[in-house]
Amino acid sequence: MKESADKELVAILNYPNRNMMAHTAFEPDPNGDGVVFMPVKAKKEYSRPRDSWSLAKFAQPTKLYGMGFRNPVARSTLADAHELRDWRIWHDLAAILIRRARNLYADDDIGLDLDNTVYALDSTTIDLCLALFPWADFRSTKAAVKMHTLLDLRGPIPSFIHISNGKMGDALALDLITPETGAIYVMDRGYVDFRRLHAFHVAHAFFVTRTKSNMKYHRVYSWPVEKSKGIMADQTVALDGFYTSKDYPEHLRRISFRDPDTGKRLVFMTNNFTLPAETVAALYKKRWQVELFFKWIKQNLRIKHFYGTSENAVKAQIWIAVSVYVLVAIIKKEMALEISLYTFLQILSVRPFEKVQLSSAFLDIDDRSSMPISSNQLNLFET
Repeated sequence: MKESADKELVAILNYPNRNMMAHTAFEPDPNGDGVVFMPVKAKKEYSRPRDSWSLAKFAQPTKLYGMGFRNPVARSTLADAHELRDWRIWHDLAAILIRRARNLYADDDIGLDLDNTVYALDSTTIDLCLALFPWADFRSTKAAVKMHTLLDLRGPIPSFIHISNGKMGDALALDLITPETGAIYVMDRGYVDFRRLHAFHVAHAFFVTRTKSNMKYHRVYSWPVEKSKGIMADQTVALDGFYTSKDYPEHLRRISFRDPDTGKRLVFMTNNFTLPAETVAALYKKRWQVELFFKWIKQNLRIKHFYGTSENAVKAQIWIAVSVYVLVAIIKKEMALEISLYTFLQILSVRPFEKVQLSSAFLDIDDRSSMPISSNQLNLFET
């Protein structure tokens, strides 16, 4: 499997436009610790350092010189590169890395004692300047792109990503996903579209989401509950709306849950009638992982600061960011590091130019705290 993936990597690197890949090449680590990224060519052009990469050149000139940078790389050089290289190069590279990573993490436990593959589905909006990105339709005064992501919670590793303009509704992303038999898809109520959810049910896939406040239904049966675990009601229901009852003619399961930490009442909806009600509530909490993925990738891979303004440039930079994330996940797994993926990523982000072996860079790492969360940006049960 690994040899096959390596051949695919070589095929990507032998892409017809490979000669345009001016700044990065893949080279084997002479010490046998895997593959390392080495810059191989940089345009000889001086410019005022306007980003963290240029500033690092002046802060650590000897380290960058050892990597092949003799002069600062102008921002315009990176912008031109993103304009000219087809973003599909990076899309294909990310797809290869994702397949390898998912194989490595296939046996990981997400902590719920489930045999099913569990996915978290969500999207994030990346705001852009309308004057510079007129192609990214969103609002009359603002441009934006949306990153629709299906995250395999084992890892977690993104298994599907679609980049659209800001106007695309979340539920439309369900049409782009092929439901996997037996898998569980956790999503917020922005994805409640009963016709599309019924397609997942017909494919023998399961979904867990929250109900909308205006959902019309009637109770068919109430199951016994353990209120000590926060489960206030566990019901089998049928939809009453004229259109919704036609779109989803089957029964659904409605679970009322009171969060013991906040006291907030949450109502979940699923087509899985076999899992314990508390497991359904715990599954929805796992949706937090996709929020962490968005937060990390925006903050640490500079995904909100683009080098080019064309659609190709934006997509290229997003797929490069995804490729870096997945590559780091692969390295962490193959090195069997006993730290969280986000801790590993944070350490690499502050030591990008250190010329040390990875195995020694992570000795005596304290993993007691994970990625800090900003309460005003992420709220688990708000959609």
